[in-house]
Amino acid sequence: MFISDAFAQSAEAAAPQGSTMGVLFQVVLIAIVFYIFLIRPNQKRMKQHQAMLMAIKPGDEVLTGGGIYAKVISVDGPYDLIVEMAKGMQVKVNRMTIRDVIVPEAAKPANSNKKSKK
Repeated sequence: MFISDAFAQSAEAAAPQGSTMGVLFQVVLIAIVFYIFLIRPNQKRMKQHQAMLMAIKPGDEVLTGGGIYAKVISVDGPYDLIVEMAKGMQVKVNRMTIRDVIVPEAAKPANSNKKSKK
């Protein structure tokens, strides 16, 4: 007797199902939000990094993925670079392992903007 009453109450208290169009709209909306806030900015950042890697030329200072600073000596094919890590120590690295190109202007002292006192 108690079991049948419990089943009857749970059937009446069940929430009504949403329409298929409403669920589909929510899924599409979530996909659009993910694309705008996650996928698109990451693709833009990857394209900028790829352009930076392809613009590396001899004489550039680079930072490798392992955190080693080196100077590019020559370009050896489309994917390899010959870099000098120390005087006389040249190493061949893959272009894709370069994390950043060091710009000399970015290495200015922190207080170089201040006006000098006279």
